[in-house]
Amino acid sequence: MRRRELITLIAGALVGGRPLAARAQQPGMPVVGWLHSGDPGGQKEQVAAFREGLREAGYIEGKNVAIEYRWAESQLDHVRALVDDLIQREVAVIAACGNPAVALTAKLATTTIPIVFENGADPVQLGLVQSLNHPGGNVTGFTNLSVELAAKRMGILRELAPAAKSIAALVNPTRPGSDTLIAQVQEAARSIRLPLHILKAASEREIEAAFPALVERGAGALVMTADAFFNDRREQIIALAARYSVPTIYEFRLVVAAGGLVSYGPNLAASYRETGALVGRVLKGEKPADLPVMRPSKFELVINLKTAKALGIEVPSSMQLLADEVIE
Repeated sequence: MRRRELITLIAGALVGGRPLAARAQQPGMPVVGWLHSGDPGGQKEQVAAFREGLREAGYIEGKNVAIEYRWAESQLDHVRALVDDLIQREVAVIAACGNPAVALTAKLATTTIPIVFENGADPVQLGLVQSLNHPGGNVTGFTNLSVELAAKRMGILRELAPAAKSIAALVNPTRPGSDTLIAQVQEAARSIRLPLHILKAASEREIEAAFPALVERGAGALVMTADAFFNDRREQIIALAARYSVPTIYEFRLVVAAGGLVSYGPNLAASYRETGALVGRVLKGEKPADLPVMRPSKFELVINLKTAKALGIEVPSSMQLLADEVIE
């Protein structure tokens, strides 16, 4: 086994909270294959929420269900090997989370093992399911519909940075559906009549280069588009936004809690909890074909006033009153 693969397996066991030896499968215990496009360090809250969803469905890790953790660590070309490994281990269900490429790869690899996904893409458009209400096949899951919130995020950013003459959007070009995402962001920018600069990044180095590029182009604010890779690199992005004094809006609360300016989107922990609950239903014998794809019931606005002050931004009192959470 190569050193990187060994590190990934060990990290997965640590996030699982139990040593490898202690997590040996008991006879008759179903095994869930957890496969995420990111790395364990950035997904602790999501893993905990997933386990909580399983518990709500009656499954407790180590007691009546085992979980095999696999992490692509943003190396999407490793996903197929990880999927094949889980298939060889005859897992009862695969939880395919993060970048939509994970679920797409799993679907191509097996038509028999149930797959439950969690991502922000349109699963019908990507071909993961036949329809949201009647998925068909062996795939269902939870879509947080983040890409559809572009217009709302753009409007919030315009209100926080009214002096901006143009706005930038950062996109991961390796994300399936990125062309659709770009089109939606462009339409959102047209709705507020501001020029939009599309910047692309699929590595830490490209993220680093994006910020001086947007400053050079005169962009006065930044929209972070939906992507699990960006969520995992949130500390880097927050630091760059502060260094270059760029008001930035994100998808999820966890980024604002870490120092980001503002977010608007579904609660990510709730998404993973619902995904865990869906996996539990599959373990009980329900078929993915008959389980409608789940969607968020609520979107939350979270503002970090400390970050706003550091950027010289006066957050309107009306926006603060509308916010679900204001971090001071």
